[in-house]
Amino acid sequence: MNLVIISASQRKESQSAKVAQYMTESAVGYKEVVHLALCQYKLPLWDGEQKTKLAESNDWLMINRHLSNADAVITITPEWSGMASPLLKNFLLMCSSQDAAHKPVLLTSVSSGISGVYPIAELRMNALKNNKLVAIPDHLIIRDVEEVLNPLTSDSSALTERDEQIRNRIGYSLHTLQKYAKALKALRTEFASQPFENEWQYTYAM
Repeated sequence: MNLVIISASQRKESQSAKVAQYMTESAVGYKEVVHLALCQYKLPLWDGEQKTKLAESNDWLMINRHLSNADAVITITPEWSGMASPLLKNFLLMCSSQDAAHKPVLLTSVSSGISGVYPIAELRMNALKNNKLVAIPDHLIIRDVEEVLNPLTSDSSALTERDEQIRNRIGYSLHTLQKYAKALKALRTEFASQPFENEWQYTYAM
């Protein structure tokens, strides 16, 4: 199985990317784990035209190839003014059900303070309708993110209680995501072998 981790801050050297790197190093049981920091790639602003995604001037085909091969997805967004990042929402608009449907996604938000819940609520409400990604019940909110998940060195003091707690919680969430990945992979195989009559008419959810 393959895992794709999408960090969606528009800043390089971001806290979202730091969290993604920690998850990349912590995920086990996958054949391949790929971290894609969206700010490092050239993506068009989605205009609803298929030709926009296929243009050679952007990196969508490479990103979509990883998405197509993935069995599970993690999205990580900063909370900006109570919203998920524009980069993540643009990415999710570009995802088609052909490549993303019935794949589990672990929604994760990061906040420099005590908030972080609003991007999760926003994404659960309206980000998965047509791409048909399946948000698992568990999600992660990394609060006061600058204080946790920092690389450990020989000079590092012992982990704080809160840092240890969030690391353990991430471990649980990664474990849960992998179980969903195995179950939904079997479901996708069943859908492919037993499609619904005229299924092509129902590309978009209601």
